[in-house]
Amino acid sequence: MASRPIWRGQLRLALVSCSVALFAAHHDRANIHFNLINPKTGHRVRTVTRDAETDEDVSRADLVKGYEFKKDHYVIMEPEDFEAARTESSGVIKIEKFIPTTSVDPVYFDSSYYMAPDGKGSDDVYVVLREAIEQSGQAALSRVVMAQRERVVMLTVSGRGLVAHTLYEERELNASEPLFADIPEHVADPDMVKLARQLIERQTGAYDPADFEDQYEKRLRAVIEAKLKGEGIAPEEVESRGDNVVDLMAALRQSLGQTEPEAKPVAKVAEKAVRKRKTS
Repeated sequence: MASRPIWRGQLRLALVSCSVALFAAHHDRANIHFNLINPKTGHRVRTVTRDAETDEDVSRADLVKGYEFKKDHYVIMEPEDFEAARTESSGVIKIEKFIPTTSVDPVYFDSSYYMAPDGKGSDDVYVVLREAIEQSGQAALSRVVMAQRERVVMLTVSGRGLVAHTLYEERELNASEPLFADIPEHVADPDMVKLARQLIERQTGAYDPADFEDQYEKRLRAVIEAKLKGEGIAPEEVESRGDNVVDLMAALRQSLGQTEPEAKPVAKVAEKAVRKRKTS
């Protein structure tokens, strides 16, 4: 858990409240970071903050925030201006409604934060609220102001504590309809679907984060190590795209270790399904 909370305030359900703090649930692991280098000198390139009009260098510590109300005209925002914009959700996470946990499409999920009781006197109320939410089998919806914007949050139970998940707004999501509009309806062959479901059942298991390691980063580290030693490393063969599948039924059966002497071509199966739909 992060040593410092990113938000502190009250968790409130009707007239019941307790002090809580939010901690980032994620951290930047030991990723490979690259710097921009001048290839002529081998020196690192430095980012410079410079006045767009006078071309003079400006210290980052002296910079302030400004809102462009018309082209090249800004209103300067002072700390007290942001303080004047505070709302209830700036300091209180007020539970507004409860919803089924599975009713939120995962595409709306943004970041997650551990919500912990903030102070010994908050433990009892916190435990009561956590137990009530867990027994309800639902998630709590609220809102909170972080990084100078109000975010919708969904509270769920995780172990002995609560987790706050920030959610994207509808306007922040790209429209999916244009991408899916040309996908045909009701043309899937039942036999193929049955075989695909068998594949799914064969590979069904419990989620374990340890099962998934960043293979690209692992490979990239090997390339870096080889370069440091003055050696090279041959690229691995990458499986080509499967755009030219001629017989899906045969591919499904082979995946299951089955064989079929006379497999049905995908085009004919789809054509048969479309004819059946038109005549029904």
